[in-house]
Amino acid sequence: MEFTAAITQEGDLFVARCLEVEVTSQGLSAEDSLENLKEALGLYFEDEGAPIELAHPTVTTFQLSA
Repeated sequence: MEFTAAITQEGDLFVARCLEVEVTSQGLSAEDSLENLKEALGLYFEDEGAPIELAHPTVTTFQLSA
C-alpha cells in the first residue's frame, strides 16, 4: 500500500503524519520519524485491519492574510 506522509520539525524532533490514516510518529531525524511511522502504521493495521480502498489526499499550499 502507498501512503502520504507530512514531516515537520517540532523543536528537536521530527514528526511524521500519515495523511490517509490518523497515525503520527516522531524521531530524531526525518528518516527516523518516517521509519517510526511505518512501524506505527503496521501496529495500527494489526488492530484495525488494512483499508480496502484508500483515497490519497490532495496536498496544496495557500496564503492567508491575518
